[in-house]
Amino acid sequence: MMNTLKWLPLILVFTVGCSPQDIPEGERLYNDVAYLASDDLEGRETGYAGEAKAGEFLAARFADLGLESKGDSSYFQAFSFKPHPPVQKHGEGDTATLGMAIVKELTGRNVIGFLNNNKPTTIIIGAHYDHLGWGDMNSLHTGEKAIHNGADDNASGVGALLMIVERLQKYTNNNYLIMAFSGEEKGLYGSSYFCDHPTIDLSTVNCMLNMDMVGRLNAERTLAVYGVGTSPSWVPMLESIDVDSISITTTESGVGPSDHTSFYLEDLPVLHFFTGQHEDYHKPTDDVDKVNFDGIVSVVNYMEAVLAKIDVAGRLEFTKTVDKDEDSTPSFNVTLGIMPDYMYSDPGFRIDGVQEGKTANKAGLLKGDIVMKMDTLKVNDIYDYMKGLSIYKSGDTTVFEIIRDGQTQLVDVVWD
Repeated sequence: MMNTLKWLPLILVFTVGCSPQDIPEGERLYNDVAYLASDDLEGRETGYAGEAKAGEFLAARFADLGLESKGDSSYFQAFSFKPHPPVQKHGEGDTATLGMAIVKELTGRNVIGFLNNNKPTTIIIGAHYDHLGWGDMNSLHTGEKAIHNGADDNASGVGALLMIVERLQKYTNNNYLIMAFSGEEKGLYGSSYFCDHPTIDLSTVNCMLNMDMVGRLNAERTLAVYGVGTSPSWVPMLESIDVDSISITTTESGVGPSDHTSFYLEDLPVLHFFTGQHEDYHKPTDDVDKVNFDGIVSVVNYMEAVLAKIDVAGRLEFTKTVDKDEDSTPSFNVTLGIMPDYMYSDPGFRIDGVQEGKTANKAGLLKGDIVMKMDTLKVNDIYDYMKGLSIYKSGDTTVFEIIRDGQTQLVDVVWD
């Protein structure tokens, strides 16, 4: 087991004359995540001042890490978009109105650096740095307007990205393109724009590794790795890694709700790393005090082990995957009002959070309950659960067979 680090609040502005590299690795990680998740950046919404400040911070960090600029003419690659009306009020000149909205075009920026080892192939490593500002259309917050700092989503991934860069010098058989994407929360805007306007030749890309929400490694130390079907090399490679007692749960599909999808659609092998959703997801409560910093270090250690394997693997073969979500997920007639536990890989479907006042809450279902049956429908995984949502309608009563604290129970669920 690794030593537990003491994660104490630190000064977030580096002392004049003191390089970030003079600060211990763990303290740099805390500083990076805490600054990106601070109120000063107002939630880093794409196209607004907080995102611009975060981008400047990351460009400076890339320079400190010795990365060459690989944006349009600097570390930045700008892209323009029109937000969905109405634009949330930020107090700084929004121009959208309700009804016949006149929406000002906004500009976001990817931050891109390059470690050139003069090799024919390049590995892309990325994480998005934008979030929801004061709460855009993707917010799940129902209270008063508040800053959504996005400490886990995705200051954690960017902190991990910066830590990984510091360890790349020993892996020299590929070049490395380091990308902090913006516009992910709006719909993968930044990564999609890069793939349409690449600053390197995409035919030279060996693979793409993505980190989105890696700041809540659970007590079971389960790391989700998506995209393992996008190359025949991934599964045997991952099966040979044993780092920090991490166990992994995998998904084959190269399509998912993060930036790796843009690169998979360019026929590139991808992996996406994720420590799970939680009750603070897309809410103002996703703050730095809830981040598992030791967990981020373990994720970085695991990813370094992956990079070490890729370093000696040569050119990776790409394979297309079947996206089970697209092909077999039915439409829902009802909702339960729960958050799935995406880290759970045993039989059944484990609940990771219950929304107050929704169907599950009214029925007495609890966080940690494992759903095994819905009437006669056996629930082996999340897809069986979603199938169940298509069977029932409002007013129906369904008998859930659950496991709670190791004991099987029956619960009557009346669908709203």
